[in-house]
Amino acid sequence: MQQAIAIMEYKKLGDSDLSVSEICLGTMTYGQQNTVAEAAQQLDLAIDRGINFIDTAEMYPVPGKRETQGKTEEYIGEWLAKQQRDKVIIATKVAGRSTRMKWIREGKNQIDRPNVEKALNDSLKRLQTDYIDLYQIHWPDRYVPLFGAPDYDIAQEQETVPILEQLEVFADLIKAGKIRYLGLSNETPWGVCEFCTLAEKHGLPKVVSIQNAFSLSNRTFHLNLAETCRFKNVGLMAYSPLGFGLLTGKYLNGTPENSRFALFAGFGQRYDKTNLNDAVKAYVEIAGKHGISPAQMALAYVRSRWFVTSTIIGATSLEQLEENIGSLEVNLDKEIVAEINAVHAKYPNPTP
Repeated sequence: MQQAIAIMEYKKLGDSDLSVSEICLGTMTYGQQNTVAEAAQQLDLAIDRGINFIDTAEMYPVPGKRETQGKTEEYIGEWLAKQQRDKVIIATKVAGRSTRMKWIREGKNQIDRPNVEKALNDSLKRLQTDYIDLYQIHWPDRYVPLFGAPDYDIAQEQETVPILEQLEVFADLIKAGKIRYLGLSNETPWGVCEFCTLAEKHGLPKVVSIQNAFSLSNRTFHLNLAETCRFKNVGLMAYSPLGFGLLTGKYLNGTPENSRFALFAGFGQRYDKTNLNDAVKAYVEIAGKHGISPAQMALAYVRSRWFVTSTIIGATSLEQLEENIGSLEVNLDKEIVAEINAVHAKYPNPTP
C-alpha cells in the first residue's frame, strides 16, 4: 500500500529559477515555543535531510504579539550567518494591513512603498542577509475573507493600495537586488489573476508562488485556485497540511499538554468546526488500516497533488520533525486515495 520514495525531490517554483525542496520548513514556533538552540537543531536536521527551503515572516512567531515579533527571523539569522547562503532558499513575508497587530509599524502596515521598504530592510537585518529569495505578501492589502471567515461581505470592503502600485514597489526592490522573486499568501483567484495580468501588461515582476492552506480537511484550493495557478504558472506552497495538528489525531481524546491549543487559549478558531472530529477519526482509521501514521498520510496526500510545489511542515520537537520528513517514504496508492475521497465526500472541507 506504500512505496519508499525517501529521496527528496526538487521542483521549480512557478516561473522562477528557484529549485525548491518538495518539503519546506515552516518556522512560526521559533521565539515562542522553540529556543534559538532548538531552532538551530531543527534547521540543521532539515538541511541534512535535503530541505533547502525555509519559510518565515516578519510577524512570527505565532500567535503574534509585540514582545516576540521578529524573533523567528532573528533565530534563523543567527543560524543562516553560519551557512553557505546560496545553498539555502529563504522565504519571508511582509505583514498586510491589520487592525489587530498595531505593534507592526504602529498598525499602519499597508502594502505601500514606505511600509514595504521598512519591512524588508528590517527582515534583512534580522535574517543577517542582503537578499531574500522569495518575498511574500502575507495577506492581501484589500479586504478578503481570511483564515476560515465566511462568505465575502461587501460591507467590509475598504480603501486599498492599488495592486499596480504594489507591484511597482516590489519591482524596484528586485532591481536593487534585495528580493529575487515575489509571492502571494492567503490570496484569491481574482487576486492571483490581477497580479499576473498587471505584471504582464506593465512589464513588472510576475508572482511565482502562492502560500495558502491545503490539507485533508481543507481542499478548497481544488475548486478555483488550482485552475488559476495552473494557467498562470504559480506554484503552491501548502501551509497547515496537518490542519494545525488536528489531522495527527492527537486531539481526539482531549487536548494534550503543551500543545498549541493548550498553550494559547482561543487560538485556532479556524479549526473549531462542525464535522471536523468525525472526519479526523475517519482519516485516522484509514491510516491505521494501511499501517501509516496519520500525520504521514496527511502530508503524503498534500505532497501528491499535482498543483503543490512544496509542502510546509512545522514542528516543536526533533521527533515531530523526523516523522514529518519521514512522510517522504509514503506513497499513497489508488486504494488509499479512494478511501480518502470517500471521507471527503461525506465531510467536505470541514475547516475551509
